[in-house]
Amino acid sequence: MTKVAHSPAPVSPWISRWLYLVAAMIFTTLIVGGATRLTKSGLSITEWQPIMGTLPPLSQADWQDAFAKYQQSSQYKLMNQGMTLEDFKFIFWWEWGHRLLDRVIGFVFLLPFLFFAATGRIARSLWPRLALIFVAGGLEGLVGWYMVKSGLVDRVSVSQYRLAAHLCLATLLYAAVLWTALSIGNIRRRQLGANGWLALAFAGGIVLQMGAGAFVAGLDAGQGYNTWPLMDGALVPSGLFAMSPVWANLFENALTVQFDHRMLAYVLAVLGLWIALRRPGWPARLVGIAVIAQISLGIATLLLHVPLMLALAHQGGALVLLTAALLNLHAETSR
Repeated sequence: MTKVAHSPAPVSPWISRWLYLVAAMIFTTLIVGGATRLTKSGLSITEWQPIMGTLPPLSQADWQDAFAKYQQSSQYKLMNQGMTLEDFKFIFWWEWGHRLLDRVIGFVFLLPFLFFAATGRIARSLWPRLALIFVAGGLEGLVGWYMVKSGLVDRVSVSQYRLAAHLCLATLLYAAVLWTALSIGNIRRRQLGANGWLALAFAGGIVLQMGAGAFVAGLDAGQGYNTWPLMDGALVPSGLFAMSPVWANLFENALTVQFDHRMLAYVLAVLGLWIALRRPGWPARLVGIAVIAQISLGIATLLLHVPLMLALAHQGGALVLLTAALLNLHAETSR
């Protein structure tokens, strides 16, 4: 009797749905991370305990111990002296929630991956990409703690360099997971033409702009120069290169950092609207809508001196714009 070979059940849709779920969770943790930064909660937990840190304080004694550790930090001594335990709990829960989400994402990625791998349902071509995503996710946790450490001694906030590294890695991780989910299936790829290269440059520019936004956040640069379209009374303000060496202005001069963020926003707005007006299909239209919404949110956030909810909407808008850019890039490179 001839044996009939049984191929694995087609589960590509389930793998893509799993990755879409992971991408949505990364999106969420990026927003929660933004809230943690804006509420200045990121330094409330002064230890990194990947396993034991999953549990929050469970008793009054545990809360007092966590609060006592925070009271040894520079942020408490220089900025929050006299903070009550209830005030501490508010910032603690933001940071704990951010860390918990990161841990949950790790499990939501790892457990289905192990199941799909054990049952032979992951295409060989996907293995390197999924392995790289898993390694990058673990690295993101290490970079997060490296960032927090920078603010525990002699500072009241984290290093803007480390904040930018943390945000950019998370953004690239989100993009990698979403792109992998979009790429699953029997889609033939074509060479990048002029429109494809434009779509790629636009998506890369958004990642760069989000990194620039991290420097704005890290320096609290949005709290100053709250006028538009003029900045400090001019289209090109004086003092952009007041610091020495010159390169330091790009990362440490609040005026220059905000100016660069504005200029890059203008460039991206032009590119995004060009894509929306010149290319057919709903992904290009979505790019145009997201560009207009994001520019509006950015201006409003600036003029109103960075209110929490509006600032979070602006950060979420950047991720929506990146999503639209990736959908448009996918449309340009597949058929």
